[in-house]
Amino acid sequence: MNELELSSGTLQYVDSGTDGPVVVLLHGLLMDASLWDDVITDLATDHRCIAPTLPLGAHRLPMSPDADLSLPGIAALVVEFLERLDLRDVVLVGNDTGGALVQLILRDGAKRVGRAVLASCEAFGNLPPGLTGKAIAMAGKLSPALFGAFMQQLRLKPARRAPFAFGTLTKRGDAAVARWIRPVLESPEIRVDAVRMLRAVFADRGLLDETAPELAHFDRPALVIWASADRVMPLEHGRRLAELLPQARLELIDDSYTLIPLDQPQQFANLIRQFA
Repeated sequence: MNELELSSGTLQYVDSGTDGPVVVLLHGLLMDASLWDDVITDLATDHRCIAPTLPLGAHRLPMSPDADLSLPGIAALVVEFLERLDLRDVVLVGNDTGGALVQLILRDGAKRVGRAVLASCEAFGNLPPGLTGKAIAMAGKLSPALFGAFMQQLRLKPARRAPFAFGTLTKRGDAAVARWIRPVLESPEIRVDAVRMLRAVFADRGLLDETAPELAHFDRPALVIWASADRVMPLEHGRRLAELLPQARLELIDDSYTLIPLDQPQQFANLIRQFA
């Protein structure tokens, strides 16, 4: 795991270090870079894959007390990350809330982005998304101590697989989910970050609706990948994103929920390889 000191704190990130087009992969809420492990294993044979662990509640290094943990703030942190590593013409990929971050980066010009991939993600008015998002948003209103107590139930697999937790997000990724919840269970500092982040992320529920029209100005190739059986991110939103982005096409993946990199990593990697 590599580390990079940025204005809001230190980000840990995975870098395959291999040759080929640079693919930067962004995860969602209460997840870390391991969302992409199987995709990177496949893609890294002919691509350089970089996956930062963003301060979205499963990070292990606390952020600065004054860090902006709103979606625009974290999107700006991703841009700073690209600049500090001097990455250019990247394929920027986002799944779940990572896709919302990609939309914000495209809205703001995306100078270092050559191609964009949006995969089963929040869009338009779907913030917070589904029962899972609403439960997380409500939990974020608790104090850090009570939020930690709420998250304790996710130590048990039946709770993790419940519709209000990760049961509607992934069919096969429970082992990853069990890893993701450890930082918030074990670290008071991460609990503070998580609560600050959740409150900031859901403070502006119209953000993605306001962002959507700006996507029409992204004049580079784009790919929208959606889980055909997604129970949290409406398939209609995938179709609308593909229509908004001038050079986009839509690809559907079967037998998967929102977290396609966990449920169908090989299919996901193949689509990225063909696109990149």
